[in-house]
Amino acid sequence: MAPAEDAARLRITVLGTGYLGTAHAACLAAMGFTVLGVDIDPVRVAALTRGELPFYEPGLQLLLQAGLASGRLSFGTSYADAAAFGDVHFVCVGTPQREASYAADLSQVDGCIDALGPLLDRPCLVIGKSTVPVGTAEILAGRLARMSPAGTACELAWNPEFLREGHAVRDTMRPDRIVAGVRSARAEAVLREVYADPIAAGAPFLVTDLATAELVKVAANAFLATKISFINAMAEVCEAAHADVTMLSEALGHDPRIGRAAMRPGLGFGGGCLPKDIRAFMARAEDLGVEPALSFLREVDDINMRRRARMVDLARELAGGSFDGRTVGVLGVSFKPDSDDIRDSPALDVAATIHALGASVTVYDPAAVRHARRAHPELKYAGSAVEAVTGADVTLLLTEWREFRDADPEELGKAVARRNIVDGRNALDASRWRAASWHYRALGVGPGTPGEGSPSGGAGVGGGLGAQGLALGAGGGRELILEPGHPVAQVLVGGGEDADRQQPGVPGPADRDGRDRDPGGHLDDRQQ
Repeated sequence: MAPAEDAARLRITVLGTGYLGTAHAACLAAMGFTVLGVDIDPVRVAALTRGELPFYEPGLQLLLQAGLASGRLSFGTSYADAAAFGDVHFVCVGTPQREASYAADLSQVDGCIDALGPLLDRPCLVIGKSTVPVGTAEILAGRLARMSPAGTACELAWNPEFLREGHAVRDTMRPDRIVAGVRSARAEAVLREVYADPIAAGAPFLVTDLATAELVKVAANAFLATKISFINAMAEVCEAAHADVTMLSEALGHDPRIGRAAMRPGLGFGGGCLPKDIRAFMARAEDLGVEPALSFLREVDDINMRRRARMVDLARELAGGSFDGRTVGVLGVSFKPDSDDIRDSPALDVAATIHALGASVTVYDPAAVRHARRAHPELKYAGSAVEAVTGADVTLLLTEWREFRDADPEELGKAVARRNIVDGRNALDASRWRAASWHYRALGVGPGTPGEGSPSGGAGVGGGLGAQGLALGAGGGRELILEPGHPVAQVLVGGGEDADRQQPGVPGPADRDGRDRDPGGHLDDRQQ
């Protein structure tokens, strides 16, 4: 039972307990609300009720278990229970890309509203957090008012999520902004009550119309993807001109109009959010008759995909021009560090491609091996970095986990057959690796480039900016003052992959496809 003092607070349901929904539910419970998470998958609900997180996210399992122990967090499978329980209903289901189309598949969102709406017989607020094409919320608001017994007293608002995998707890508890797309003062007041703690801590609260709120998320992702692809396009130019893209990126980042964020050249973006969101944005622009306005996103997408091909080319070059009979060790296959997500992972795509070209490929990842093995059983898998590179003719760093950034080149050098490494994330100190007699190559840094191998060129943009980003996430005026021993304290203060060292893949359902499912039975949205 929830504590008696919580009775006067809003009661909240979260519909869809994939990555977004589980993180949102656990964090709201930590803020003091009584929360019911709903999912039609009984296996997932049972696991969450036991305090077992079905995916890897630093700090979240501690928060989940604390919420369950407090009595403020529970999970179930009934929409009728959700309607009877909640004053506020958050829709956190997924909007994956349609088959054979760039457009977003809204069947889960539609299914969620259609299941919940007819059961809402008292005033309440339904809040969408899923990433949807602009104009969707207006349609859903009308549908909800028509089907709900409460009529117009059942309102819809839109409150897009901005979670980054690996930082979900911090991004929910101390967001860099809260966007409230509303149509009434009442809806705004409810959202202000829900987010009272982050607002009091200084988070900007931006009130918009429904359409603008929908656009904020997709526009932000489009800009982020564009910035990543821009510096990767510069990497192509740098290789042709024998320049150093890491030093170029560092110099550009000092311009306050440009900034350093997302200016790390490398293998490009992936995951379940950016790729499908920019494609859905293009599709929606075409529907609205403004396709030329977003035509540049096609080149953004193309540049991103070319990075994978270039990585394969560099690896083949170090392998002697052919992968036949060669052994390749791969470090990292999740689409980004601090995550076990392999959806549209550039790293896993490169590993599978190199195997298909004739190499024997052995993979190690601190969190994603279980999922990668299910998706690509043809690859070999190792339990450590040293095991993965043992006997390798070429070593590839494809996901910049801290474990790999801090790896000892001498230790790995003793295990490999040849000291050849391609740094797919410009995350290593090139001078350190070359001093250990490694033939070091990186995307955007041509062989023999004067800057290649310098401490600043090797680590300034990769490791240095990564460390700076971590510091900004934990500070910058967004600290949370908590009692000693509070389960979320170490996440917000420590952050990163070392917080709550949940054992990757344990516990959790064996079915990888179930980890991102929600009441609609589809993948949830996960921000890069």
